[in-house]
Amino acid sequence: MWFVDALGVRVRDALISWCNVPAWYSVEIALIGDGDTTRREFDVDGFVAAMFRDQSVQLLRLARLFVDDRTAAEDLVQEAFIRLARSAHRIEDRTRAPAYLRSIVVNLARDHNRRGLVSMRHRSPLSEDLGGADDALILHEDQLEVLGALHELPDRQRVCLVLRYYDELGIDEIAATIGVSRNSVKTHLQRGLAALQLRLTTSAET
Repeated sequence: MWFVDALGVRVRDALISWCNVPAWYSVEIALIGDGDTTRREFDVDGFVAAMFRDQSVQLLRLARLFVDDRTAAEDLVQEAFIRLARSAHRIEDRTRAPAYLRSIVVNLARDHNRRGLVSMRHRSPLSEDLGGADDALILHEDQLEVLGALHELPDRQRVCLVLRYYDELGIDEIAATIGVSRNSVKTHLQRGLAALQLRLTTSAET
């Protein structure tokens, strides 16, 4: 496993705790054939259904880190699986399907927020969904501070930190997911961690 420093551990623990909401993660998708005969070469619907069983909860948690509307998160994941169903027959290495889905969800979430819809930026990440019995979640004060600081970061920095410390992706995988160079990922991670440390240090001193 790649090395994680003390701040990385705090980020990872906060993200895992924040995502540990079990009950509302449910998405239903309808797979509709498009008439493409190449889909018959393998069981597309079975493949997508299996991916859904294996990946849907993780993807919903990932989406939930970027949008504070849980219905919007579910919509993003549903759209990701619809796109997978349409293009699964064109994926040469199907072991890469989870990375393909992550890429779709992250980019859909970024588009969602850029359009000025329900965005987590400049808002408390805990503004909704906590308090109901289904969403019961206890976060330590330190984890709340980390999440608050994380959501004040610029979009690219926040995306890179989440993919690095929650999804545990490597530099190359992050670069492929968000469509930037390895050097850009390294820069966003370094600046994001520095800004996060500054915010947390300032908060501790006040």
